[in-house]
Amino acid sequence: MAWATGRAFNEGKAVGKMAAALRPSGWWQRWRRRLSARNGSRMLFLLLLLGSGQGPRPVGAGQTFEYLKREHSLSKPYQGVGTGSSSLWNLMGNAMVMTQYIRLTPDMQSKQGALWNRVPCFLRDWELQVHFKIHGQGKKNLHGDGLAIWYTKDRMQPGPVFGNMDKFVGLGVFVDTYPNEEKQQERVFPYISAMVNNGSLSYDHERDGRPTELGGCTAIVRNLHYDTFLVIRYVKRHLTIMMDIDGKHEWRDCIEVPGVRLPRGYYFGTSSITGDLSDNHDVISLKLFELTVERTPEEEKLHRDVFLPSVDNMKLPEVTAPLPPLSGLALFLIVFFSLVFSVFAIVIGIILYNKWQEQSRKRFY
Repeated sequence: MAWATGRAFNEGKAVGKMAAALRPSGWWQRWRRRLSARNGSRMLFLLLLLGSGQGPRPVGAGQTFEYLKREHSLSKPYQGVGTGSSSLWNLMGNAMVMTQYIRLTPDMQSKQGALWNRVPCFLRDWELQVHFKIHGQGKKNLHGDGLAIWYTKDRMQPGPVFGNMDKFVGLGVFVDTYPNEEKQQERVFPYISAMVNNGSLSYDHERDGRPTELGGCTAIVRNLHYDTFLVIRYVKRHLTIMMDIDGKHEWRDCIEVPGVRLPRGYYFGTSSITGDLSDNHDVISLKLFELTVERTPEEEKLHRDVFLPSVDNMKLPEVTAPLPPLSGLALFLIVFFSLVFSVFAIVIGIILYNKWQEQSRKRFY
């Protein structure tokens, strides 16, 4: 019995030594722990990058990357919409927030509404993706009037141009659903067009904005059973507008204009209006992406900041800047010196009159 116990003890020691010999040494264990920690950190960073939705995404020819800018974007559940000072987006007019969309105007006559971003955009190159829906009870040519997407100097200014002010300063992209010009036949509606304004031009409703448009295309977007999208891209002073309205998840070219000069610091917004005819004009999402683009030194010199919107090879009327209002001190000084000059002129006049009278008396004597 004692021999069996001792044998078992010796066999246990032999097995332990063999296991110790097969066990990895201390430096191998330390290297494996470092490798695992390093791989774990990389995996965590990758998961955070993918989960955040703000990582760079290649666009185009591999030299352009886009970054989602949440302060200029809007999507469900529309938490940043309201009238408070902390809201990123403001509603105006008849616009209202629903669970699945923001309705700019209902399918009712004489309504107008708008949605405006409160944060000015200082991006140099950007892309705005708009998910929208236009639908209603009206039959062919008995619906209207459409919606507009804006990048303008002024915000929250109601007016006749698809619910926004006329003679705006900036860029307007219009989805016009009703033809006002009866004689035209070569254009099929709904129709997408774009306009750049420095504040001197009026939008011509009677001619559907044709005198001032940069370009356009037909876009059948009413009462569709699939999603409709519009993208506005501004890169290196090159304006491109594309649409995805066929349910194929493919972008189709609509407008392409080089030499468009837009200042930074303007506001994004969207608006709509109805008149005698109406439609539901809904916005589901607005997503703005910052585009990082490589520029040569020559392009850096050419693409300097501008202060008024313009388009190369397109003459826009010059805007005369209004005179700034006078301050209280300036007004006081003007009135004071005017009174002093008047009193001085009166005194000089009296002196000259008295001398004239004395000379007249000397003649008679």
